[in-house]
Amino acid sequence: MFDKVKQVGKMAQLRSSAKQIQKALSKERISVEKGRVMVVVRGNQEVEEVVIDNQPQPIVVKALNEALKKSQKVAAKRMQGLASDLLGF
Repeated sequence: MFDKVKQVGKMAQLRSSAKQIQKALSKERISVEKGRVMVVVRGNQEVEEVVIDNQPQPIVVKALNEALKKSQKVAAKRMQGLASDLLGF
């Protein structure tokens, strides 16, 4: 019983730490240029800007962010199942 209480406490602590890391990552900007293409991504995996031939591409940004969110949801579901199996919930 107490082990499960400890596990729940550890999970809450992990969630809190993860939120702090996510907040810090959202402030990071990574820029890559290849030929006539420039992409700016935040550390939280959000595409901020795509420029091709000096022309901003907002529709590409929206499509990439939508695809990334969907893939993150799939990954989160699988990780949640794994965590549940490991912790015995």
